[in-house]
Parts: sequence; structure tokens; C-alpha cells
Amino acid sequence: MSEINKIGVIGAGNMGSGIVQKIAQEGINVVMVDIKDEFVQHGMDTIKGLLAEGVKRKIFSEKQVEQTLARIKGTSDMNAVADADLVIEAVFEDKQVKSDLFEKLDGICADKTILATNTSSFFVRDFAEKTGRPDRFIGLHYFFHPAKNRLLEVIPWEGTSAETIDKSLLAAKLHGKTSILVKDAPGFAVNRFFVPFLNEAARMLEEELADLPTIEEAAKRAFRIGMGPFQLMNVTGIPIAVHAATTLGNELGPFYAPTQTLIDQKETGENWDLAGDVDETKLQPVIDRFNGVCLGVAAALVDEGVASIEDTDRGAKIGLRWAMGPFELMNRLGIDKTYEVVSVIVDRYPDFNMPQILESQKAAGKPFVFNFVDLDIKDNIAYITLNRPEAMNALNETVVGQIDARFTEAEDNPDVDAVVFQGAGKAFVAGADIRYFVKKIKADKIDDIVTFTRKGHELLLRIENSRKKTIALLDGLSLGGGSELALACQAIVATPAGSMAFPETSIGIYPGLGGMLRMTRQVGPELAKYYTFTGMPISAEDALALGIVTRLVKPAEVESTLKELAGTAIDKYAGRETPEKFDALVKLGRAENVSRLLSGQLPEHAPADLAAKTAKIIGYKAPLALKLANEIIDAQAGLSMADAVEVELGRLSEIFSTADALEGLSSAGRKRPEFTGR
Repeated sequence: MSEINKIGVIGAGNMGSGIVQKIAQEGINVVMVDIKDEFVQHGMDTIKGLLAEGVKRKIFSEKQVEQTLARIKGTSDMNAVADADLVIEAVFEDKQVKSDLFEKLDGICADKTILATNTSSFFVRDFAEKTGRPDRFIGLHYFFHPAKNRLLEVIPWEGTSAETIDKSLLAAKLHGKTSILVKDAPGFAVNRFFVPFLNEAARMLEEELADLPTIEEAAKRAFRIGMGPFQLMNVTGIPIAVHAATTLGNELGPFYAPTQTLIDQKETGENWDLAGDVDETKLQPVIDRFNGVCLGVAAALVDEGVASIEDTDRGAKIGLRWAMGPFELMNRLGIDKTYEVVSVIVDRYPDFNMPQILESQKAAGKPFVFNFVDLDIKDNIAYITLNRPEAMNALNETVVGQIDARFTEAEDNPDVDAVVFQGAGKAFVAGADIRYFVKKIKADKIDDIVTFTRKGHELLLRIENSRKKTIALLDGLSLGGGSELALACQAIVATPAGSMAFPETSIGIYPGLGGMLRMTRQVGPELAKYYTFTGMPISAEDALALGIVTRLVKPAEVESTLKELAGTAIDKYAGRETPEKFDALVKLGRAENVSRLLSGQLPEHAPADLAAKTAKIIGYKAPLALKLANEIIDAQAGLSMADAVEVELGRLSEIFSTADALEGLSSAGRKRPEFTGR
């Protein structure tokens, strides 16, 4: 696959400039084009303002802002995007304007250039057919604000080539987007149920089911969101809501068309008045109505093959910031209650029919089952993708079980020579799902944690000893269990975005899926202890220097590298010299310094600043977790991996029974835990 070195964005308004900012932030050169220089300058000023705000909030450094701006070229000359790898249209929603623009771009751009529309209202095919490159045309639907919102709907039309889809997904990943693949259909996936959510709020107001503050509050409670429909329309623009509903109504029927109250509010040119008290007695009927509309429409779009249930949920959680996706909400409500509230909507609106997926689920009487692990086979390589980006691909019982099933399927396939493990979104795997551990500890079911961990070990041993080549594609953040999964593979291919870390001692436990064991065999006990005790990240570059990473490549080189390694003999535990740059860290991990660090003293024979920094870091860790990690690393020396695993498993009940484990796990992501050594 060719590299993506330059992206063009046409349109310097709020959406276009936001897309440009995000692309530049992630290290890609981008050209922002508009018809007038003053429009371009306004877009640049908008970007500078947002970046300056980011500096104040300590999201960016001054240097990062300088580097981001250096990657942006603003111009009114359309020819500046002629050699771009991808050009994204982000102009206002006028079909003729967009069509004319794509005809012009088609004549300017090189053959390699993929053209993309950010439309939220029109079919992608309508514009693809206006060009001489319909196979290199795709929809990329961003969500506001595109510099902050991670969701990107990738929308191929029926003529989009597989190569264009792959390259577009790569582009999404390279500029930090979590993408969902969506059919070219009205409203695509997210707007298909989000626009009716806004419209139905206005309908309920029109029908006087409740007053505006009550409807607003009901929406917040139904979907656990910070802003209700009226406030959202005030922020994004009421005319946009009317336009989107009108477009859906024209394509799909009266149910989707804008209600008169919404149209009237647009005509006033004023925002909704949010003031007033909430009538608690009217909340539940409004909540039921919202659920009936949103869950019914979500089920309908899945029925039509617009998106999967998993991607529909991701769209809601990532793009709209709902606490749960529509199908997760259906499971929480129960299929009978869901069917009941959707039936009310079916009865109310003659052109809205009960989705078949709900009929089938009600007949089965079971909750929806979600697939979080995908298996794809290409050129004799099986790709196992952990596809849970909204949770950073965190491991839990369901995910581990699905990895096991997909891996078994790949191993049993005679056409598969190698199995590649990868993560969707920005992370490879960000460890285990901590909520699982907290729940089990509080229920006094630590034996369940041990059983779950043992199954995980059995899977990782199978991966390590498989007759098929197993490769981890480390092209994002990897923490805890994710790093342990990568280390279990026979080879690791990393991109510069890859990293590894073992943060467990900061949340009261030790790495429990063999990370310490495999690190010791790769880099020696001293470095294994240093990285386990401190939780310091290991960059892809350092991992390559240490021999942990087999190949470090650019994203465009991943596919060819995987094919090469599929037929290459690799001994990941082969002896190696530790590079000199790690000598100081090795000294910190020696027995005498470990003893000093665990007793709160400064280590010796290391640079003073490094010694002080390491002691400070370890001072925040859980003392018992550090002690057990040290003992496990020492006790497993000279044992087979299978026997070493038993040593690690043998201390699991002990660590999860501590007060520090509950404190650390419960505090994760909220506050710094206060460890007592108990």
C-alpha cells in the first residue's frame, strides 16, 4: 500500500479547518483550500485559536503547536492539492456546489489521489459518478468538532475499490480517528438515529407531551448525556437539524421529515429557550418515546445492512458520547420492554415498520450478543482484530473467549500460514477491563479472577507455541495485558506509534499474564524489574533496540513486512547484547538496588537524577505488588514457561485479596490511590 504523505482539505470553515487541524496534529502534511484568501486566513486563525486554547489547558506544548502549524499550508489555489494522496471536500451542503467541485478536482488531481466527500446529507454515489475515478471515491463523514471527536464514518459506494477502502481506513488511523464502515444510505449510521432524536424532541413539544426543560432532561437521563436535543441544536445550529431531517424525510418518508415546530423555530432565527423547571411526573413517558424512536431506527438501519450492531453502538458512544450504544441499551431495557416502546412508534407512524431484527430477538427471548474480535484472511495471513476501540480494546472474559475462538479457527485453516493480532483505533490493547476485577473482588469471587487468568495464560501459551507464525502488530498504545499478548506472539511488528508498558503496580496488582516472565527471558531480570516496577513506557524504537520488536516499519510497509515474516524463522528468546543506552536501567534493577528501592531508599551506582526519579515513581506504587513481582521474577528463573506461569498464578489470590488491590483498581482513572501496604 502506498504511503499517505499529503492530504488536501477543501473548505476552511469550522468543519474544514477542524479536519485540517487534526490531520496536522497527527504529523501529516495538509493543504487547506478555500475560494478566497480571507476565508483561508479565517480558517488559519480558527486553528491557531484552538491550539492556543489547548496550550492553556496543557493539552499541547508550544513546540507541538509550532510543529502542527508548520504542517499546514493555506491557499486559494486549488492546484496545490494536485499531488495529494487524499483530498477531502468539506464545503457546505449544496449538491451542485459539491458536484462542480469534484468535477474540477478530478481534472486537477493525480491518478493516485483519492477523492472524499464529508457530506452528511447526500449519497456518496451521486458525487462519485461525476468523476472519472469512481473507484477512487469514498465518503469520510466527520463529526463536530473534528479536531476533538474521534469518530469517522467511512462510506464506500458500490463502485469504491477495495484498495481505496483500505487506504481510507489507513488515513483514518493515521490521523487518530476511530472509523466505522458504513453503507452508502440516507443518514449513514449515526445521523440515521440522531436526527430523529432531535426531531422527536420537537414533536413531543408540539404535542405538549411535556415542556421543553422536561424533554431536555428526559433525553439526558435516557442516554446519560451532558446535553439534551434542544441544547445540542442550539450549539450545532437549528437550520442544520431542519436540513438533515428534510433530506431524510425526502429519502425515507414522513416519519423522518421535520416537524412543524422545528421548522418554525428555524424561521425565528433564535435558539431554543432552555429555561424552566423539570416536571418529574412526565419524564418516563418522554424517556419511553425517545427509546422507541432511537432504538427502533437503530434496529432498522442494521436490518438494512447500513452498519453492524457493534459499529452502530460505537457510533453512538464515540460520535455522540452516549454512555451506552443503542443495542447495549436494548439489552439493559430487556428485549420485551424494547419491543414494547418500539411498537408504540410503529403504531404512531404508518411509514415506520417493526424491524425484523427486533422481531427475531423477541422470539428468541435473549439479549443481543456482540462480536468484539474479527477474523479476516488475506494472502494466507489471518488477521485477528480486537475491535473494541471505544474501550481501547480492553480484555475481559468475552473478548478473551472470542480471541480464543478466532485463533482456533485460524489455526485449523490449512490455508493460513501466519496469524496477526491487531487492535482497532489508536490502541493495540490497553490492558484488562478493570471493572471486571473490582466486581469480582467486591463479590468475594477472587477464584473467578484466577480461573479467568488461567484461561488467558493457556491461550497465550498456545499463541506462543503455535505451529502457525503468530505476529503482533503493535501500531498503537499497549498496556498491561495488551503488552503481554504482544510478548506472547512469536514476532512483533511495530510502527512508530507503538509502545508497551506495564502499569499494574500503580493500581495495586502485578502483571498477571506472563509479561514479567517473557520480559525476563527477552531482556533479563534487571530490565524486567525496572519496567515492571516503574510502569515506564517502552517506545517502539527502544523495543527494537532491545530485541523485543522484530521489525519497526512505516504504516505503509506493514503488509509487506507481515508477508515476509510469515515465512521467516524467528527465535524471540535468542541471546542478545543489551545496548549501552540501557546500562543505567540495568543497574537500577540489580538485586542490591531493588532492595533499596523497595525499602524507600535511593538506588546506588546510577545517575543521581535517574535514581531520584525512579525512587519517586516507585514511592507511588503498591508495596505488596512490588514485593510479589520481585519474588515471582526471581522464583521463575530457570523454569520452563509453563512452570513459570504456575509460579505467577500461585500468587494471584494473594495479591487480589489485598486492600491495596481494591484501592488501586477502584481508583484507576479517577484519582491517585492511597496504598497502605495491606
